Amino acid sequence: MAPRLQLEKAAWRWAETVRPEEVSQEHIETAYRIWLEPCIRGVCRRNCKGNPNCLVGIGEHIWLGEIDENSFHNIDDPNCERRKKNSFVGLTNLGATCYVNTFLQVWFLNLELRQALYLCPSTCSDYMMGDGIQEEKDYEPQTICEHLQYLFALLQNSNRRYIDPSGFVKALGLDTGQQQDAQEFSKLFMSLLEDTLSKQKNPDVRNIVQQQFCGEYAYVTVCNQCGRESKLLSKFYELELNIQGHKQLTDCISEFLKEEKLEGDNRYFCENCQSKQNATRKIRLLSLPCTLNLQLMRFVFDRQTGHKKKLNTYIGFSEILDMEPYVEHKEPSKSQTRKPKCGKGTHCSRNAYMLVYRLQAQERPNTTIQVPAFLQELVDRDNSKFEEWCIEMAEMRKQSVDKGKAKHEEVKELYQRLPAGAEPYEFVSLEWLQKWLDESTPTKPIDNHACLCSHDKLHPDKISIMKRISEYAADIFYSRYGGGPRLTVKALCKECVVERCRVLRLKNQLNEDYKTVNNLLKATVKGSDGFWVGKSSLRSWRQLALEQLDEQDGDADQSSGKMNGNTLNKDESKEERKEEEEELNFNEDILCPHGELCISENERRLVSKEAWSKLQQYFPKAPEFPSYKECCSQCKILEREGEENEALHKMIANEQKTSLPNLFQDKNRPCLSNWPEDTDVLYIVSQFFVEEWRKFVRKPTRCSPVSSVGNSALLCPHGGLMFTFASMTKEDSKLIALIWPSEWQMIQKLFVVDHVIKIMRTEGGDANLSETQYISEPKLCPECREGLLCQQQRDLREYTQATIYVHKVVDNKKVMKDSAPELNVSSSETEEDKEETKPDGEKDPDFNQSNGGTKRQKISHQNYIAYQKQVIRRSMRHRKVRGEKALLVSANQTLKELKIQIMHAFSVAPFDQNLSIDGKILSDDCATLGTLGVIPESVILLKADEPIADYAAMDDVMQVCMPEEGFKGTGLLGH
Repeated sequence: MAPRLQLEKAAWRWAETVRPEEVSQEHIETAYRIWLEPCIRGVCRRNCKGNPNCLVGIGEHIWLGEIDENSFHNIDDPNCERRKKNSFVGLTNLGATCYVNTFLQVWFLNLELRQALYLCPSTCSDYMMGDGIQEEKDYEPQTICEHLQYLFALLQNSNRRYIDPSGFVKALGLDTGQQQDAQEFSKLFMSLLEDTLSKQKNPDVRNIVQQQFCGEYAYVTVCNQCGRESKLLSKFYELELNIQGHKQLTDCISEFLKEEKLEGDNRYFCENCQSKQNATRKIRLLSLPCTLNLQLMRFVFDRQTGHKKKLNTYIGFSEILDMEPYVEHKEPSKSQTRKPKCGKGTHCSRNAYMLVYRLQAQERPNTTIQVPAFLQELVDRDNSKFEEWCIEMAEMRKQSVDKGKAKHEEVKELYQRLPAGAEPYEFVSLEWLQKWLDESTPTKPIDNHACLCSHDKLHPDKISIMKRISEYAADIFYSRYGGGPRLTVKALCKECVVERCRVLRLKNQLNEDYKTVNNLLKATVKGSDGFWVGKSSLRSWRQLALEQLDEQDGDADQSSGKMNGNTLNKDESKEERKEEEEELNFNEDILCPHGELCISENERRLVSKEAWSKLQQYFPKAPEFPSYKECCSQCKILEREGEENEALHKMIANEQKTSLPNLFQDKNRPCLSNWPEDTDVLYIVSQFFVEEWRKFVRKPTRCSPVSSVGNSALLCPHGGLMFTFASMTKEDSKLIALIWPSEWQMIQKLFVVDHVIKIMRTEGGDANLSETQYISEPKLCPECREGLLCQQQRDLREYTQATIYVHKVVDNKKVMKDSAPELNVSSSETEEDKEETKPDGEKDPDFNQSNGGTKRQKISHQNYIAYQKQVIRRSMRHRKVRGEKALLVSANQTLKELKIQIMHAFSVAPFDQNLSIDGKILSDDCATLGTLGVIPESVILLKADEPIADYAAMDDVMQVCMPEEGFKGTGLLGH
């Protein structure tokens, strides 16, 4: 037994013999003395849980002894943010802007480019006022060149360890949360920069991009027949190198420049020979730029997936790249015949996607570039702000240290006076004491509400979360921090001790009473002295009693919901109360819905008066039913009515099933497309009526009888028919049921017919040629029919998260691919059986079962369409069959997005998918499903050209990427 339980049992031993009304002040102090055992500081090394005298291990150790000043604050040394001597300045990553920061650093280290940008005229003269800078507002660059100027100046002379490029990123309109293709960014920005600088008058500025990054090569085609050479000159700003299948950078360059043979169907038309001839084609490097950008094509297009994939292969490259063997001059040199040599400092990477090489020159450019005066003044101002920030942070650190030292002195002074001996004492929340000793959080007012009982006094069970401190320390705490209530020795609660005494006595008596009740239950109850008790309650009364006593014993937990300002979750407390209310208390299992004795004797048992008296001691509020108590009269009436209704329903169902056997089994039904010869008239009812009637006939005790045909759902507000003869033979055939004349006579006897709808066949035309005509009664309402069609079309174009089905077709047969998972769970249970039945008397909102006359209510056209959509919803539902895949789609979704869903469901790449619906090929990937006629419950046929056996088992070095928006909508494409 745990020490706490042993202590509690010993301390409360007197409660077994003392009656609740006999509890004295001495007993109260004994009860609260459960946890008031002395804790000798020095022996104890940690907080003794539940002992209010133990003041060790509550957080005081951080204040005792010598303390490091750094522990008084969480402010980093501002000097850590300072740029170190002879080091570069970094750039802050704003989320996914590493590709931007990388190129900014590369361009900054290009001294010629930096010098040219410094020479660009700036509009910051508007920002300047007199001989200085306006102090009331920050400088905001207006152009891309000004942003680069300011960034480069900060990178060159800032005192900060890193700077924030958010202004530059914002000016370009880039999304900081989206990773972009670095190669594409480099191309687009260089194009934008070149276009911007082309307007400058200074040629050193205007031509800097071409001078630094532009090279020249030629596409050379040589005819094998006549030797004629054709050249096409072209400039380049980077070389795009294929890395697939290569391990060294030199191999990638060699493949880029390799000779290609033009033969067969790919022969070259020679102007000299005036015919197609075999030829060779290659690229000749004519000149290289000062800065050579080599783009490693890690992202390639995958035809099977329709997306980019990344190549994570290793590529080796050297710090010094000998390009002499690759460049063709006008007098050929011996160097062109030798292979390039790898320089020193060879590296290998599987992630590098761009390599930047700078042309070696005999004379290195001046590495000292002077920052223009106006830019240096801006940098100086930013450096001044940084120094002010450093001073402010240092002052905050000093203040934190001063506060920490003061707190240190306070704790050392008060902690020695916290223990309460024979002097007056008070109780304070342990949680508050721990927060007082925590240097990271400001001390809040004392809050002792969490330890109060329902009588607003100190509950004995809450002593475990309290600490007993001296009155001297308590006076200082309340004077400095406030709060309350103050809990002295007068706060001990007599009522809680008395209740605890009663509960403990009952717990000790429970085992004996359990045996007594079991013996009493064995005796037969005679006469009218017994009491009715639920069988379920008798089986679990001991457990119920124990739980009830535990709830009473732990009632203090519910007395207050606050601890230092933290309140209990209202939603959680409401949910707990709701669950408790739903649980049946003792003997409530024999209550009927009206609160009386239930009529079922199988659920209850008669017990003796003595047994009931024992049970009542534990459940004084339990409902009491003497043996002479009559059952609920209302339940008896309802039981008789229910039995009569069930018998009546069975009789009605049997009569209707016998009268309409073919309609029930759906045999020998007439068809409009193949009109039967033995009749000239057919009657029409709603298919919904037929399904509801069949449901009732199958299970008459679970469903209400169908009393009305409800043909008003097939008519418009004007009384006209909503379907044409042609539509009833095709798309609307699922909404109606055709009735033989003999069946119609029986339907009129069995049901209330609100409207008669029939189709008649007549012969017409001249004497030589007869023509069959079909007339409906009532006639078609063209206006409402057109409105219904328009509404249906709008619904089909605006649906969201609707279900469609896809069949994979092989050799024009629908088959199932076992490797793709089923998205819908099929069941052998019929849909009618799965639908929830409604209790007697409850009206079905989807069907009119009123017993009124045939007079229709006046309803608006809009309300009618909404009503009719409810009626026909289930009738139009497609039943998923084995082998189909169900997908959730929306009308505004594109065909390409649907193909991606199909790819994951069937393992067929988008380019290999041939989709069709109702014989129409779906080919426009940009079109929406709504415009393509894909509606809810549609079935799309899929035929695959080249199915992939295992899409998930693609090479792990290939990472499939989703379609990218790229730099659409940014300032890079605006130029």
